[in-house]
This record gives sequence, structure tokens and C-alpha cells, in this order.
Amino acid sequence: MPGRHVNDHQMRLYMKYRRKDGPAVAAARAGFSTATAYRLEQDLRLPSQKKEPRERRRPDPLAAIFDSEIVPLLKSAPGVRPVAVLEEMLRRHPELSRTVRRTLERRIRSWRALHGEEREVVFRQVHEPGRLGLSDFTDMHALGVTVGGIVLDHRLYHFRLACSGFEHAHVILGGESYVALAEGLQNALWAVGGAPREHRSDSLSAAFRNLDRDARDDLTSRYEALCTHYGMQPTRNNRGVAHENGAIESPHGHLKNAIRDALLLRASADFTDLVAYRRFVDEIVSRQNARNRKRIEAERPFLQALPELRTSDYEETLVYVTSTGGFTLRKVFYTVPSRLVGHRLRVRLYDDRLELFLGGTALMTLRRGRPGANGKHGHVIDYRHVIHALRRKPMALLNLVYRDQLFPRDVYRVTFDRLCEQLPPRTACKTMVELLTLAHERACEAQLAQVLGQLIDDDQLPDLEALRSRFAPDPASLPLVHVQMASLSDYEALLNCDTEVWA
Repeated sequence: MPGRHVNDHQMRLYMKYRRKDGPAVAAARAGFSTATAYRLEQDLRLPSQKKEPRERRRPDPLAAIFDSEIVPLLKSAPGVRPVAVLEEMLRRHPELSRTVRRTLERRIRSWRALHGEEREVVFRQVHEPGRLGLSDFTDMHALGVTVGGIVLDHRLYHFRLACSGFEHAHVILGGESYVALAEGLQNALWAVGGAPREHRSDSLSAAFRNLDRDARDDLTSRYEALCTHYGMQPTRNNRGVAHENGAIESPHGHLKNAIRDALLLRASADFTDLVAYRRFVDEIVSRQNARNRKRIEAERPFLQALPELRTSDYEETLVYVTSTGGFTLRKVFYTVPSRLVGHRLRVRLYDDRLELFLGGTALMTLRRGRPGANGKHGHVIDYRHVIHALRRKPMALLNLVYRDQLFPRDVYRVTFDRLCEQLPPRTACKTMVELLTLAHERACEAQLAQVLGQLIDDDQLPDLEALRSRFAPDPASLPLVHVQMASLSDYEALLNCDTEVWA
């Protein structure tokens, strides 16, 4: 081809075809002209062998200092960065230019390849079917997922079978804890229909970091009991050595990229609720498993059979309901119905919820809260639990510790701020408490929020009497309906009538 140099591959082809054909035919089949073929016949070396070594085009700016100053520096501090060496040389030799940075980096790289320390080697492994499953957590904050317009601070628990590539992901709202690991791991095992012979984790370092020795030992024994329940041998990679978990560390990035792409195609990272987001993640993971379906089906027979029942994936503790109408657990205050004041409740603590029991009786399920990032206590408040008591003491609302968390929707908080601006404190508190009572007793929280929002837009204050009339009737004023039960003899008469008709 005119304008292009003959490369080694073309030369080898030419020599191959030249064994049987003449120069013209061999040159045509190799892709260059006959004239070039006759020229190459004079020297049959490869083009790369004809190139003369490239000589330096300018004086070496590091010739005077590399062996005498830079090499001793590299020997004394093997991990020093080239840019730090450059700064030191500029300090010692002000006449040296910063333009030598790339030259210095290449010289240091070449020197380390010949005289540097031995580097760590990664050994690729053969993964036997049914042998190894891996668990790890990955932070999802960078994706900017929101639920109801609020940023969702969450992680993903990620499980993967090393041989077939089966994956399972579970949205975690808290940190890397035993509860999150137990729930996510069991969900994964029951989804694939079996358990591997070995389970590897990253030592639950985040869960152990702030615990004393007894607490760490307790978590270790619980983790080992979980693996024993499923017949798995628990193993852990060395701390800070990510490539020992390489069969899942790399899929972390692939999964996060898949979720990021799906969010872009969805054109929105906002979800109506947590259930919708979890369904979204499950769908993406199921697509990836569908691509590995044949390998997953081939590995399933090698997995161990699952036990009849799951083991516990929660922490259990006892709490005391105080006179404040709730209890504090893990630096979070939760409200419960006031009739439970003075009782001890048994709490099952999951990653995203609390299940409350009084003795053996299940009471309710509460959303799990988290303490603030600055160490302040968190609050999970249901205004329905305290509204009857707050109605008797409306002024308590003014300086209530959890006042902002008491309001079920943001529009209620804005309404209270406007009431405090335009009315005396006692009147404002009483009006707001009556509005919350109305929302609770008439079961019109959402509808009332819409009306309050319209009043805010119109710069008007709420009228309690008008709102009570609008959301009538009052359950206390409903008429009593008396039902007169029919006598059983009337049914006997009907049966006798049917008998006569058949006769």
C-alpha cells in the first residue's frame, strides 16, 4: 500500500508465499507492491531488525545526579513516590527544570524493575463447583439514590458463588453488622437452593471496629454458629488484602456500574419507597444471573442441601418502656402506645425494622432508626402513640425534644411554624395538637395535609371548626344501630315450607 511501511507480519507472509510463488505473486498476497518485493529481496531481515537504536537527542538532564543522589534516595526509602523525589531534587538543585518529571519517572521505573524490591504476586485459582461462596459489603452513596426525595444512605450486601457466578444483593440501611450479614446470606442461600462448603467474608471489620473483646468474641461465635447451621466452613481473608476476596471485589464494580446504567436509562434515581428500590436492584441482579443460568444450574447439584428452617437473622434484647412513652435502643428513641409504660418488651432487632413482643405475644413492628452522624440520638416517633397525652398538655409541643420528628409530614411542621409566627404560643400549640388529633381520629392525615398545603399557599391559617366539618362525621357522634335478630322458629317455618313444596 502506498504511504505505509511494510511490517513484520507482511514480511513473514511474503517469505511464506515466496517458497512456492514468484516475487510478484508473493508480494500481492502479502499486501505490497512488486517493486517493494524486489527491494526486500536484497535484505531479507524483518523491518524491526533493520531499525537502528534510537540515540539521545539532547543531553541527559539527570546524568549528574541520578546515580549519586537519586539511587541512594530510592534505596533508603523504597516506597517514595517519583514526584517526591522530583521535589527533593528541585530543592537541592534550583537550576533543574520541572520538565524532567516524565524522564525521572521513566528512569525510576526502569531502576526499580532491575534493582527494586520484590512485589506481591497474585495467584489465580481454580474454583471447584459447590466449594466457595463469598460475602462482602459495598457503599452505594455515590449513586445518589433517593426515596421519596430523601437521599438514601445505604450499602449493598453482595453474595457470590465463585464457580458459577451466581449473585445476590440486599439493600442494607445500616452498617456492616452481623444482622445484615445473616439476613443477606440466608436470603442468598435460599434463593440459590443450596449452600457451599466454604464461606468467606472480610472479617466483618466494620462491625468489630468499635467493640470490646467480649463483644467481638460474641459476634465471632454467632457467625460461626450461622455457618455451622448451613454446614459451611467459615473463613476470612487477611485484613486489607482485597485480592484475596477477588472473586467478589471485582463483581462489586460490575454490579454498581449495572445499577448506575439502569438508573440513567430510568431517567430518575428517585423511588416511591424502599420496597420499590429493592425490587429494582433484584431485577438487575436477576438479569445477570440469567446470563450465567447454565453455569448456575451446573453448580447446583454440588451445593449442600439446606436445613429445614432458617436460623435467626436478628439480635434480641430487652427494653424498658419509660414514662416518656417509649424506650431507647442503640441511641435511638422509639415511641410505643402509652399503655405499655412500665413493661419490659422483647425486641428483635433487624437491619431495617424492630419487632416488639410482650412475653410471647407479638405487638408491632417499628421502622429502625439510626443515630445522627454527629453522635446525637435519633428518634422514631409515631404521633398516634402520644397524641392523646399531648392533647392534655398541648404546651409540651413547644419545646419537645422530638418535635420535628413528631409531625407525620413536612407540611404539618410548616403549618406549626406559621402558627407560632402569627399566634400566641399557647394558642399555636393547642391548634397544632388539635390538627394532629383530627388527622388521627378522622383517619385523614393525607387529605388534611393537602388542605394545609393549600392554606399555606393562600397565606391563611387553618380554621379548626371548618376542618372538623369538612372531615365529618365525628366517630364519637355516629348513631348506634340496633339489629333485631330473627327468631330461630322463623327458619324452621322456612324449612317446613320447602318440604311441603317438594312433596
